[in-house]
Amino acid sequence: MNIEEQLKIIKRGVSEIISEQELVARLNWSEKTGKPLKVKAGFDPTAPDIHLGHTVLLRKLKHFQDLGHMVYFLIGDFTGRIGDPSGASEIRKQLSREEVLKNARSYKEQIFKILSPKRTRIVFNSRWYERMKFQDIIALSSKYTVARMLERDDFSKRFRDNRPISILEFLYPLIQGYDSVVLKADVELGGTDQKFNLLVGRELQREFGQTPQIVLTTPLLEGTDGVNKMSKSLGNYIGINEPPKDIFGKVMSISDELMYRYYELLTDEEIGAVKKQHPKEAKLRLASLIVSHYHGERSGQAARREFDSIFKEKNVPDNVQVKKVVIQEDGLPLINLLDMGIEFLHTNNTKNELRRLIRQGAVKVNGQKIDSLDFRLSAGQEYLIQVAKRSFVKVVVSRK
Repeated sequence: MNIEEQLKIIKRGVSEIISEQELVARLNWSEKTGKPLKVKAGFDPTAPDIHLGHTVLLRKLKHFQDLGHMVYFLIGDFTGRIGDPSGASEIRKQLSREEVLKNARSYKEQIFKILSPKRTRIVFNSRWYERMKFQDIIALSSKYTVARMLERDDFSKRFRDNRPISILEFLYPLIQGYDSVVLKADVELGGTDQKFNLLVGRELQREFGQTPQIVLTTPLLEGTDGVNKMSKSLGNYIGINEPPKDIFGKVMSISDELMYRYYELLTDEEIGAVKKQHPKEAKLRLASLIVSHYHGERSGQAARREFDSIFKEKNVPDNVQVKKVVIQEDGLPLINLLDMGIEFLHTNNTKNELRRLIRQGAVKVNGQKIDSLDFRLSAGQEYLIQVAKRSFVKVVVSRK
């Protein structure tokens, strides 16, 4: 495969490459020497589950593997105890060593659903940081100025608003950047919110006499609400270890616009061909593909059959009431339907009762149990909402 073809694969769904010229040179070097590039990505194990938002980056790592390169999957068991402030507006809660290690074990069990074990090196940055002395940290901190740190958007905003920034948080980009020095990374990948940290890695490599790494950023995937970055804390995530029918149902709940973005970032399908399909059929295929990626093709087919049995074969009452709601922006909380005149049996038309039923797993949307009180409905979508066994309401959501 020539360099141009390799670049086409690498650039799909990528936000920025710094710089493409350097990447071409490094790919040429790899081809001439027969040596694979060291492609690094760091993950702080702050939660046990990997969701589809994480897989945007993991899939790009897999593309590099398919081109013959070696991936260094760096688990920030040391940095995870600091808390990455990227995009944050306040100090992050620090995790205990036990919490971090538990989450790290969970990560290791999940990543090989995507990555090739033969071309993956799992490394923990505690391996070198726990051996460093205080004087080493002082020397590292001398490599960057406070003025440069304040160029980072989230730091500068908090500084202007007189909100606290700890010295510990200033150390985080340096520590992440030093990981690249230790590993002698050729390429580092990260989300767009990590750009500053990745560039610090380039600068530190230059300070230590190494050839600076190429920085490649990937987009942040929106969650099922279509608005916010996919996040477990917001309840808008799709975990790759979730049951197939839950993954399928959640994918079917996203907007058509977001569906095409999911196709681009989560599959290798040709977008032009996808857009020629009817949106409903395209979404059914997307849901089946994603389930198949993480649970096998049989599970993907079975999840589609189960979904069809609910919506096509009408295994719900024939007299389901249809309610139309108009919202000003995406992200209408499910429980707010009660404020819009939509009634559910068993709820006494109170939010507290509906919350209780959600906690008990007695509420389903499009055949999938809702486990978050923050579940939101998107404009341009239809939702079959089931409360307990016999209360069904079809809600059609449109934008004002």
